[in-house]
Amino acid sequence: MIPIDSNMMIVRKQIPSEALAVVPIQVFVPASQTTTDTDFEPTPMLRIEGTTETHPAAEDAAALLMMARTATYVPKTDPGMPSFNLGLTDSSQEGASTQETEREKSPETASMLEQLDSLVQKLASSAAKGKDESSQIQRETGGESSAKFETPGGINRIPDDMKQKCYIWGTRLKEDADGNTDEYEEICTLIGQGEYILIRMHLASLQAKSDIESQIVSAICLILNQKNEKRFQEQIYCLPPDIVSMALSDHPRGEFISPKTKKEFRVEAYLSFIPFIDRKKLSSHPYIFAPVCHSGHWWLWLINTTKRKCQILDPLHKKAPSDERKDINKFTGYVFSRLITYAGGEPLQKGENEKKIKASYVKISGQKTSYDCGIYVMKWLELIEPENIKKEKYEWDNWPQEEVDHYRVEYASRILFSEMNKQRDRTIRESSAIRLSKPSSVLLSPFCQINSADIETG
Repeated sequence: MIPIDSNMMIVRKQIPSEALAVVPIQVFVPASQTTTDTDFEPTPMLRIEGTTETHPAAEDAAALLMMARTATYVPKTDPGMPSFNLGLTDSSQEGASTQETEREKSPETASMLEQLDSLVQKLASSAAKGKDESSQIQRETGGESSAKFETPGGINRIPDDMKQKCYIWGTRLKEDADGNTDEYEEICTLIGQGEYILIRMHLASLQAKSDIESQIVSAICLILNQKNEKRFQEQIYCLPPDIVSMALSDHPRGEFISPKTKKEFRVEAYLSFIPFIDRKKLSSHPYIFAPVCHSGHWWLWLINTTKRKCQILDPLHKKAPSDERKDINKFTGYVFSRLITYAGGEPLQKGENEKKIKASYVKISGQKTSYDCGIYVMKWLELIEPENIKKEKYEWDNWPQEEVDHYRVEYASRILFSEMNKQRDRTIRESSAIRLSKPSSVLLSPFCQINSADIETG
């Protein structure tokens, strides 16, 4: 028998020669931890005995996470609220405890939770170095998961908890005593050909179950076009949707004569958006990816400027859902042709045929909700290979819903941490000011999937 004392935890470990073995994990708790309960307690030292494996099994971490989440779960009366929260507070409020964020814990429970917290962090850190990482934690992030940002302390990688903090800071709307919110606060300024300004209301559209604002899609287009990759430097140009969105507001049913202005579409009528178009790439790249939004729904045009061929990827439809949509498609095709011509390229069709441009729908698996079309379109901008479309069909392994939800967190950090954002230092500084309260930090382990619906922003 193995002696067991009050500072020992038991986990189960699979051994080839035996069905199950007991592995003692000795937890050395400093004296200060047994007498105080603050957010600044030293982390317990862990020593794993009786094992020769270098990397603990991910299943052990998952089991411990389930224990921690069960122990900290607080039932909510509102079924529309997330099932748990991250326990994020401003630094000025750190240490405060409410019934909504924390329940009363006995000293024994608090001690166990702290040990679980530290153990999972240890397991996560060790397992992350292994060669056989669980496929469940792999996320497709367009290569940005290892992006860097600069702080006074030097160059650092963006960890998952920083992305979560950034998401909270960027999408949370605050309300004052008079009921006014800070939705019009300028929160991001992207420097390209001009200054593209995002306000907090735009970022707030990345909250769970929200429709994406056009400015967010434009920001992603501007960022992708600046990436130092062959895909965006030589092959694909992502056309920001601002001019097309404004043109559709003037021609709401696809009329070529605007019922508002009584005029035809002219690029020159939208001078405030022209500076954000890269004319050289628009006229030279073989493919143009053009997001379109109408009546709250997003779809994507793929324009082959060499073959003068257009295709539509719609996250919701496999064909035009109405005659009105067909008219809108003809009008937007004309707008794209005029924009290419304005940039110095050849029109998609000549003469009157420019108003009869046809675009075939590509069959592709898409959204499962009524509000994720913008997320799909932004991700397609990064990933779709137009040459792989065969017979109006694109073989696509669709994402699970939790993956789509996670992209909302990713896009917030990619915009706010972008090197194009001149307010980037402010983002880093104010995001860092958000602190994690124990034991919720355990939820930020790479073994724990967290999506935007699991985050309370109130």
